[in-house]
Amino acid sequence: MGKLFFLSAGLFFLCAAAALADNFERDTIKTSRGDLDITLIGHGTLMLAAEGKVIHVDPVMQEADYSKMPKADLILVTHEHSDHLDLKAINLIKTEKTEIVANGTAARQLKGAIVMKNGETKTVQGFKIEAVPAYNLKHMRSPGVPFHPKGVGNGYIVTFGDKRVYFAGDTENTPEMKALKGIDIAFLPMNLPYTMTPEMVADAAKAFGPKVLYPYHYGNTDTGRLVDLLKNEKDTEIRIRRLQ
Repeated sequence: MGKLFFLSAGLFFLCAAAALADNFERDTIKTSRGDLDITLIGHGTLMLAAEGKVIHVDPVMQEADYSKMPKADLILVTHEHSDHLDLKAINLIKTEKTEIVANGTAARQLKGAIVMKNGETKTVQGFKIEAVPAYNLKHMRSPGVPFHPKGVGNGYIVTFGDKRVYFAGDTENTPEMKALKGIDIAFLPMNLPYTMTPEMVADAAKAFGPKVLYPYHYGNTDTGRLVDLLKNEKDTEIRIRRLQ
């Protein structure tokens, strides 16, 4: 019965996703608990379906019409900036059963949100979620004032069966990121001046070795530069998708 439920829910998601604008790219990852479907929406915004549930990451109206999107079982919010936290989008996809995971600053705007601090691990909707620090080391809003201060924003590692997927949020190649182990899929931001250069992303990828790397939140950054920098990293597959 459980497998039948997952299959039915997965078919529902696929039908709903197919009804969305054709410009969204989709990838499917095989896991030990069935398919993980990833809809690559734009910027830092993603939608996933796994184990009969729908997960939205940093949903914002700027990237999609959320009145037409599948309802969320789980919403992940990395931080409070308006290109990652959009109350209108969240209100359109949440239900009474939706659970929202957010960093502390974003959670102040999200009634009932589950707050995760850097370094914490929780299980929500049956998924293990780890909060990874997300912050700037180099890029500053003004001298001494980073765009993303240490201790505020989160990245998240979510475990889907035997696959660990890392959504880095807005960050640079921090020591905490470079120390990660066992990451199967990583979404790393590459947008100046707020996050990383291609060189920073390559440095991080070489350090923690994700099996699949998606640059995201990359604006006008040359993704070809990243491909060139990692051309000798045979154990990491780089996937370039429309995620400006």
